[in-house]
Amino acid sequence: MPASEALDPGQALGVLDAELARGLALIGGAAGRDALDEAESALLGRKSPFSGIQRGLGGLSEKDRRRIGQRTNEVRGALRSAIASRRETLEAERERALLEADRIDVTLPGRRLRPGSLHPLTLLQNRIVDIFTGMGYRVVEGPEVETEWYNFDALNIPPDHPARKTTDTLYLSTPGEPRVLRTETSAMQIRTMESQPPPVYVIAPGRVFRNEATDATHLAVFHQVEGLAVDEDITFADLKGTLETFYRALLGQERRIRLTPSFFPFVEPGAQVEVTCFVCGGVGCRTCGNGWIEGMGCGMVHPRVLENVGYDPERYSGFAFGGGIDRMAMLRYGFPDIRMLLENDVRFLAQFEGAT
Repeated sequence: MPASEALDPGQALGVLDAELARGLALIGGAAGRDALDEAESALLGRKSPFSGIQRGLGGLSEKDRRRIGQRTNEVRGALRSAIASRRETLEAERERALLEADRIDVTLPGRRLRPGSLHPLTLLQNRIVDIFTGMGYRVVEGPEVETEWYNFDALNIPPDHPARKTTDTLYLSTPGEPRVLRTETSAMQIRTMESQPPPVYVIAPGRVFRNEATDATHLAVFHQVEGLAVDEDITFADLKGTLETFYRALLGQERRIRLTPSFFPFVEPGAQVEVTCFVCGGVGCRTCGNGWIEGMGCGMVHPRVLENVGYDPERYSGFAFGGGIDRMAMLRYGFPDIRMLLENDVRFLAQFEGAT
């Protein structure tokens, strides 16, 4: 009812009765809390007919104001009560719906927790250890923080070698003798030979560190396995036979290897091991290019390295080899990006459940 119009007592009572009936119908038909809030605004809001009657009470006589005011209070009270009751009902219905949605049938069999599995790097390292211990090698471990003597000097790596620069090696700020995060597990060659006389047949798996960018085939923190054999009459043929046996046990009996000349300061002669591609079998494909995939470095232990640990290079000879376990995992399990090993994506790791 517009505020400019004088309030007619009879008409006002009719409007109040009509609003009460309309209100009860709106409130009872509200299907949710939002609909109930809209009904409340339509019935009791500033622009509602009910509010118009309230604003017009001041223009009535005292008798009519008392009579219509009393009826106004009754209607407001009835609507408020109906709104509160409906709100309570809707809330109860909502709670029942939530409980029903969360209901558990206790008679159904339970869901077993999915068991975890070993990480592919752990699986592969265990397999490598099994292969070499089966050939008579033993496993040695050492510190990840090394002195320059064990990491470089004793391995015949001169002070001006590029590998000793901070662009490649991570140096630690420690008092006294400079220390580095080991760049390879080759340091265990020296530690092992210092601790025992020949013969020596050991492998040294472990984590190593390099100051280099991470990409699909490189990591700054990765894993290596180093092998060392020192005895009388060790030859390059022994090295090749050992590595061929290893790769066939690891990647399949159909695998072939080839050794191409390469330089490493702690071996002479040195070679790079290449393995026939796991995708094409050595024919040539997009993965390998020419049928061969880089495996590891190897060679005959340099006489100077033997002298550094007190071995007689005229009597003893030996071979050493070393490669990244992370890259071997790419070869063995056939995934394209080395960073997948660090992402902890359950979808990736679940593929190795039960793998060996």
